[in-house]
Parts: sequence; C-alpha cells; structure tokens
Amino acid sequence: MKAYLGVDIGSISTNIAIISEDAEVIESLYIRTLGQPIKAVQDGLRKISGMLTNNVEIIGVGTTGSARRLIGVMLNADLIKNEIIAHAVGAIHFYPDVQTVLEIGGQDSKIIIIRQGIVTDFAMNTVCAAGTGSFLDHQAQRLNIPIEEFGDFALRANSKVNIAGRCTVFAESDMIHKAQLGVGISEIINGLCEAIVRNYLNNVGKGKEILPPVIFQGGVAANKGVKRAFEKELGYEVIVPKYYDVMGAIGVAILAREEVKGKNTNFPGFEVSDIEFRTRSFECGGCPNNCEVIETLRENKVIDRYGDRCGKWEVL
Repeated sequence: MKAYLGVDIGSISTNIAIISEDAEVIESLYIRTLGQPIKAVQDGLRKISGMLTNNVEIIGVGTTGSARRLIGVMLNADLIKNEIIAHAVGAIHFYPDVQTVLEIGGQDSKIIIIRQGIVTDFAMNTVCAAGTGSFLDHQAQRLNIPIEEFGDFALRANSKVNIAGRCTVFAESDMIHKAQLGVGISEIINGLCEAIVRNYLNNVGKGKEILPPVIFQGGVAANKGVKRAFEKELGYEVIVPKYYDVMGAIGVAILAREEVKGKNTNFPGFEVSDIEFRTRSFECGGCPNNCEVIETLRENKVIDRYGDRCGKWEVL
C-alpha cells in the first residue's frame, strides 16, 4: 500500500498522520513534544512505524507547525506548509461545506474563514497564552485534575461564575480568588471555559463572519466545556471531528500527495529516527543586524541554515 506521511510539530504536541492514496487515515499519533522536537518526531516515527503493516510504503511527506522547517529538513520533506493551509485542507477533506474552522492548540489559536472550499480570511493569536492548551494544562496540574477530565467538570457546573480570561495571570488570580470565596471547582472550571471562548471571539475572531458549519480542531477541542461555551456564544452547533487533534497532520499529508504526483519522494524512510540530528546557532556579525543564524546538523554535517535577514548564510 502506498501512503503519505504528515507531521504537525508544535511546542506542546507532535501530531503524525499516515493516509492512503484515497486520503483515508491509516494511522495517527498524538504525543507531547516536551521541548525536544527532533526527539519527539523520532520517537513518534518509531511508534507509528510499529503500528503499520510491512506492506505500507511512504511515497510523500509533508510538515507543518511551528517547527516545520526544522523537521522538514530532517525528513527531507517533499512539502513544508504553514498551519493555516494545513488545517483548512484537513477540515475541507472531512467537511467539504465547512465555512469556519476554530483551532486552539498548545501555543496559539487561530480562526480560518472558508467560502466555497477556499480560505478567504484568517487570524492568529501568538502573543498571549491565554486560552491555549498550555494554559489549560497548567491549570489542570494546579488543580490536580487530569486534563482529559477538565471538560467533564465544566459540564457539572450548576451556576454561572465569571472568570477574567484576557490574561493568564489575571485568570489564575481570579480562579484562586473565587475558590477562596467558596465557589465550587466545577463552576470555576466552567467559568474558565467560557472566559477562554469570550477571549477567543473578542480577539482572534474579532471582525470575522463566523458561519456554520463550524469545525473545532486542535487539542483543546477535546474539552467539552469549551465546545459547549462556543455553541452558547455562537448559537450554532460546533462540530469536533474524529481526528480533531491531528487535523493539521492530515491536511499536510493530503498536500504532500498533491505535491509528489509523478515524482519520487525525498523521504529516506523511517530509519531517519535512528540518525543523529542537532541544532546550533551563532551571530553573523557581518552587519549591525547581528542576525542569529540557526544551523541544523545531520551526523555533525550542516544540512540547513536560516535566520539571517539577507540570505547570505542560507546560500552558503
């Protein structure tokens, strides 16, 4: 069976998907990056290759996410694409009539407006962690509640509690204050979910025409409390796809399928998970910009450079 590999590498999670030539998902994997994207991808490739049968041949590879260039160079990817396009393609594949994609990941959140299968507008929030998966993870750990159960607690709330959601510091302080007043934990968590949605719509979704069908993707889509809060604010059903956590990886795998048509892939195989890769940096010093140049090394040989504004080191 010929198949395509998609890798969505972020600060919090590493998502891997393998699809067939008909774009059916063969296997998918969601693991934590833990601050080590190279190690996370190599561990992920070992795991997912062990999930495959021996007759699966990877004939195309695409990467997306915040570390897409690093991992793209590491895998000799046929395609490196931004998250907006990857998530839109994933959503359109499963829901051809989708008009709005809400995506909240570990480090950022985004909204994608789609009309007649084409991305017409988008917005991202990359400045503040308020409302992202990393913030919810932190609160779950602080409250000693498994993150998988966070949404269930919100659904058990019996009364409405307002939590400040525009800033992570203020939100946490407000949660602590409400707890000291004797407010129940379910009510506090539900208030946090509603605050996250208000913050998202007032910032990321500001000025956007949000029309159904609305698809909710990213790790936070697993939170039932956030899903319910979105439905309450929008007045529409919010659909959480089966592969909500790996939609970016699926999307970039589909894009890789289109990219390699009639060509051979550059992917060296799953053996890449056993090769040593590392990065290092230096300041150029060639002009007052003092650009920090990042080098990627494969077995101590430089295979990529980036970060300089003039492109001198990329050429070299």
